[in-house]
Amino acid sequence: MRAAPSLRYLQIVPWFTEHYFDNDGPDPSIDNGPTGGLTWDGRIDRPRDQARLPLLSPYEMANENPAEVVAKVRRAPYAAEFETLVRGSAQPFATILEALEIWQQEYREFYPYSSRYDAWLAGKTKLSDQELRGLELFSDPEKGNCARCHIATRGTNGTPPQFTDWGYAALGAPRNPEIPANSNPAWFDLGLCGPFRTDLHSQEKYCGQFRTPTLRNVATRGVFFHNGVFHSLREVVEFYVQRDSDPKKWYPQGVKFNDLPPEYRPNVEMEAPFGRATPALNDEEIAAVVAFLGTLTDR
Repeated sequence: MRAAPSLRYLQIVPWFTEHYFDNDGPDPSIDNGPTGGLTWDGRIDRPRDQARLPLLSPYEMANENPAEVVAKVRRAPYAAEFETLVRGSAQPFATILEALEIWQQEYREFYPYSSRYDAWLAGKTKLSDQELRGLELFSDPEKGNCARCHIATRGTNGTPPQFTDWGYAALGAPRNPEIPANSNPAWFDLGLCGPFRTDLHSQEKYCGQFRTPTLRNVATRGVFFHNGVFHSLREVVEFYVQRDSDPKKWYPQGVKFNDLPPEYRPNVEMEAPFGRATPALNDEEIAAVVAFLGTLTDR
């Protein structure tokens, strides 16, 4: 029902909270609202708990139960290493989840900060004129305004930019007909409001909101948005700047924000570059932003 989000650059994502105060931001007193968590709806905070989801999901690895996972591991080439780790523990499945969590702390694989953009910030390389123009448009609040949520500057203590504020937004992505559940017109994925997350289902102001992913390595992805409706980075940028100026291009049935029930459509984000009768970026500027995003790919 959802596209798989990246496991990279999750090492400092805060645990989910409805009220997030960013001590590294310009004003620590501002309540940034729902923030954090490791899934599209933030219902999981620890990597070991996140690992459980795909292992047991009928839509992913489809193991019937934890015992089936353990049985497979005990038949794997690394079974002897696993038994050394378990050492008679009564919770071998928990050991598997913890091992996956510890592996994700390997910075060279999961958060190396080795992109050309990182090298440029360190003064070790140059970006092309088109890439620099893309960065300018990406950051300009009157143009792409991408950096409002996908922060592109170092933290106050010099930490590399994460290209996300870990917050939540309803972007009005078109309904994806390739998702089997969507064949039922009454079924909707409402993000923070469910169906997978259940504790916030009564908070209607959150319905349709999904966590803002990092844009690091975004040029290597083949699916975009929580529902995987787009398959190219250029298409995503075009959607951002043309959603409201040319809605028929994105909503063929003529129903704007068609992946949300009508009562939740007012929740959809309208700040720039959205909500404009004229696109915020032209074709050349879109290409420049896409070129800049290509600099975020790790070596």
